[in-house]
Amino acid sequence: MLETHLRSFYQRYFIDPVVKFYFIRSISPNWFTLAACVIGMSVFPMLWLKQYGIATLLLLISGYCDTLDGTLARNMNKTSNIGTVYDILSDRIVECAVILGLFTIDTVHRGAFTLAMLSSVLICVTSFLVVGIFTSNNTEKSFYYSPGLIERAEAFIFFIIMIWLPQHFNLLASLFTILVLCTAYYRIRQFTNEQQIESSSRLEIPPAESNL
Repeated sequence: MLETHLRSFYQRYFIDPVVKFYFIRSISPNWFTLAACVIGMSVFPMLWLKQYGIATLLLLISGYCDTLDGTLARNMNKTSNIGTVYDILSDRIVECAVILGLFTIDTVHRGAFTLAMLSSVLICVTSFLVVGIFTSNNTEKSFYYSPGLIERAEAFIFFIIMIWLPQHFNLLASLFTILVLCTAYYRIRQFTNEQQIESSSRLEIPPAESNL
């Protein structure tokens, strides 16, 4: 949701100026994807060690690298299927690392809630991928991007609030799970409606008259 409304502002002031630097352009976009993944995975041990400030900083840096790689690839005409695969896989690894890190803060009381979070992410990502398979891509990204209530920015905001307000973790985790599942439902519902409209349009097209 924030992606839809704030991306242009964020892109103009925080991403576009950076990708113009020669040093940045000399680095393969896949290296930024790898950096986003490794830095994001580092959030797990930092949460386990109760280093919440460092964990938050690493999460923000990981998120920034994740937005930088795609823009760099497009600007340098280096978009590729393998880059897209790396990017999607990296995102999921980071999300799993953060959620597992949140679990380590209180393993006695957080098990069910973190399991629900992971399950909702699995369902949502599955809906994202299967809809993308059957939908034409008309975005600047190298794959079809379907917006929703909870996207990457909202997930990171939830994670940061969970880190700094541990006493409200159960409530936040429940809200996160519900919103992620709603995102999956909205995506499937939207795809279903589009398919029904497309099917109706095909049925309404009269057959071409033969000249024979």
